[in-house]
Amino acid sequence: MSKIWICLFRGINVGGNNKLPMKDLTKVMLAAGLSDVKTYIASGNVLFGSDLHEAALEKLTGDLVETNFGFRPSIFLITLAHLEKVLADNPYRDREHQGKAQHVFFFKAPPEKVDRDLLDGLKIDSEAYEITDEVMYLYAPEGIGRSKMVEKLGRAIKADMTARNLNTVETLRDMAAELDK
Repeated sequence: MSKIWICLFRGINVGGNNKLPMKDLTKVMLAAGLSDVKTYIASGNVLFGSDLHEAALEKLTGDLVETNFGFRPSIFLITLAHLEKVLADNPYRDREHQGKAQHVFFFKAPPEKVDRDLLDGLKIDSEAYEITDEVMYLYAPEGIGRSKMVEKLGRAIKADMTARNLNTVETLRDMAAELDK
């Protein structure tokens, strides 16, 4: 049986840039030999099975998108076990506000720089965050749309990263667990 992978694309289908139709992507990935390809919402969440190693999968997926859709996005490949660990380690999992009030920012590699003074100076009292080498957990019960901290995140954290809200992360975990049966 193939190993199940969760693939997160950064910055697709937002603001009219980097259009990646999920139905077309599914067809392309299946044609390339990946199995059980499933997508979740149009913001770049794909699950699939493969016996290839992570580096080969990242190259294959990037090549498929570039060849068929004309751009090469940042790709974050995550295993079900890793996603379950991320959820278990969430320091805000017991907070009243969950779902869209909590976000996980996945790092491709440990951040080169984290300016905690800048983050602390921008965050409002209700916001909280925790940063590891692999992820940043953000608790933002007022939402992230108006968050000054989120607006300047790229300046405060030097890392290739992509974010998903807790609802999406939990749904991806559930979908991957179903495929893993």
